Amino acid sequence: MSKIKQFFKKKKDEAAFKFKLGGGSLGQGHSLSSSEAGTSSSQTRRPNYEEYIPPKRKELSNEAKAAAEAALARIEKRGDPKTLNTSLAAIKARARQELQAEAAALRQEAASANIEKTAEASTNVASIFYRCPLVSEEILPKKEWRNKIKEFLYQQLETSDEKALTSCLIIQNCNTKEKAEACVQTICKYLENIINHPNEEKYCSIRMSNRIFSEKVRYVEGAQDFLNACGFREILLDNEQFLIWSKDNIEKDYDLPSLLEALKNAEQIHLELDRNIKVLLPSQAKSVTLPDDFYRISPEELKREQQMRTEAIENAQILKTKAMRDREEQRAMRMYKYALIRVKFPNGLYIQGTFNVYDKLADVYEFVQSCLQTESMDFNLLLANDGKFSESDMDKTLFDLRLIPNVVLLFTTVGEVDSDCNFLKEDLLLLVQDM
Repeated sequence: MSKIKQFFKKKKDEAAFKFKLGGGSLGQGHSLSSSEAGTSSSQTRRPNYEEYIPPKRKELSNEAKAAAEAALARIEKRGDPKTLNTSLAAIKARARQELQAEAAALRQEAASANIEKTAEASTNVASIFYRCPLVSEEILPKKEWRNKIKEFLYQQLETSDEKALTSCLIIQNCNTKEKAEACVQTICKYLENIINHPNEEKYCSIRMSNRIFSEKVRYVEGAQDFLNACGFREILLDNEQFLIWSKDNIEKDYDLPSLLEALKNAEQIHLELDRNIKVLLPSQAKSVTLPDDFYRISPEELKREQQMRTEAIENAQILKTKAMRDREEQRAMRMYKYALIRVKFPNGLYIQGTFNVYDKLADVYEFVQSCLQTESMDFNLLLANDGKFSESDMDKTLFDLRLIPNVVLLFTTVGEVDSDCNFLKEDLLLLVQDM
């Protein structure tokens, strides 16, 4: 089955599932107050999530390959089988040293308020990256994916037999939302007229100079390819271009109702947000600089809004109610599309992941669990002020919990665990960045 057919089959299955939810043949439900439900919820606090497998990134350049081969040659020349363990031990030792240095600095600062502060290291988030399993396993920024998706769809249009389904996706993914919606609405009207009035010839032809066709269909990418798959062919009549429909020209294995349904169900190809995992030392996690992609508004608009807010505070020295403060905080949080979550482990290392503001707290737990060397370990995440999350918080979004735009959570274990142990998988420890 082609990738395009798989995409539409998935959408069709999702639609059928939603129908079942509404009309109900999913079996008998259970009351939340029943003894079975109580037993089930008490047995486990959190489901066992599947292992998170970071996808393959872009192929290395020739220079990077040459550098990697040289490094491997040096390691083989040494013949030291403990090279990895030594590097891991060095990482742990470095994290421990930085924790001790940080504690000493805090004590010194408390003893003398006039001590000059040392410069803080900053870990920048370069950009937001996405995955698109339908197209490839690459990890790219959103702008690059738009070009790659367009290239992929036109390649499918040329090489595969699924021209009708592919052209549906081209309409949705290669045009603005407004143009795509107007085009789909107009073509649906053409097809519905033929289906409902099969014997009326006036519905079987479209004058290409027609104003509505010219404005809403003719210059929309993928539109004429879809009309060709539906059975329309361009013909010159009385020195004027027409699209004439014939049942014999419909793409093989399809009919007009199924093509009409495909056009209505087509949508933009979904991009999955990549977590962009980073492992940080204590000195690297002291501050963070968020990229422009984190904001819903442009950098200029953001600076203007911050300036207006500062001026408003200075000009209006009034007491604010809690409701007023909450509204201001909500308005500030709506500026962000993403959240940067850092989790601090007892041995001083941090893991960092990128989330959508509407991802749930359970997604953060799943992310942390997938990074653990022992995934069955029972753990909790706490806010720095010792704030604990409840079971009901698991289904709340990061926006609802106000964990945006960036927050540090503390990793704690339920049982007795040596704080100096390796919590993270060894391949993740190799992601520790140099200062």
